[in-house]
Amino acid sequence: MVDFDMSAKGQDFHDRLSDFMTEHVFPAKASHEEYRHAAGADDHTVPPVVEELKKLAKDRGLWNLFLPSESGMTNLEYAPLAELTGWSMELAPEATNYAAPDTGNMETLHLFATDEQSKQWLEPLLNGDIRSAFAMTEPAVASSDARNIDTTMLRAGGDYVINGRKWWISGASDPRCKILIVMGRTNPHAASHQQQSMILVPIGTPGVSVERSLPVFGWQDQHGHCEMSFDNVRVPVANLLGEEGGGFVIAQARLGRRRCRSCGLGARAPARSNTSVRHTITSR
Repeated sequence: MVDFDMSAKGQDFHDRLSDFMTEHVFPAKASHEEYRHAAGADDHTVPPVVEELKKLAKDRGLWNLFLPSESGMTNLEYAPLAELTGWSMELAPEATNYAAPDTGNMETLHLFATDEQSKQWLEPLLNGDIRSAFAMTEPAVASSDARNIDTTMLRAGGDYVINGRKWWISGASDPRCKILIVMGRTNPHAASHQQQSMILVPIGTPGVSVERSLPVFGWQDQHGHCEMSFDNVRVPVANLLGEEGGGFVIAQARLGRRRCRSCGLGARAPARSNTSVRHTITSR
């Protein structure tokens, strides 16, 4: 029999987050909508009230609650808090630094990034200073099966050269988006699940272009769901996440965990060569 009663810690967070939603998030909705209406549908800048809410949430300790290494909470303790933030999808997730796709990207970096990669990208994401995007889906292939992904990431000396096209890349139009996790084919001759890798690509790298933000039923998301092109984009080999050919493993760690979150299962990263796993998420 599973006991779903809240722990004392979980109840305390739930009470404080509920108060935060009532006292600050709900009243901010009008300001948020006013800004978005005045800016227009094609504007992707963040309403100032969001940054105000982020500061309030930090001051109240309601920040990065999704990540056990930061919050110390189990999945059972966190689940009711995620339900609360769902009361205001436009404001509450970002106000508490639980907005997609950053959460999945932060978990991925937490599991697979080197110390240098973490310092450069994970720390500012955890601080809410920047945003990120996850570039996997493609327009020319059935990329729900990632074996079909056609973007190439080929080794050229000390760099990888990336060529391809991605779409429905959430968050890429946000001017605060600074880093992309890109999945592409590094070895077309390897076994089908070992052909893909993931690499960190700063969005300002030459050859990276946001072609357009795709509307959904005529509605433009503030952060954008974008079509992007990569034209001879060069990034250092040091930007590779995990091992070459490990893209599927990383995808499962990133996407699978988010679908199993309610199970309370942990996710463990495979060891990098000559390096033991430094980070393990044990609470979920």
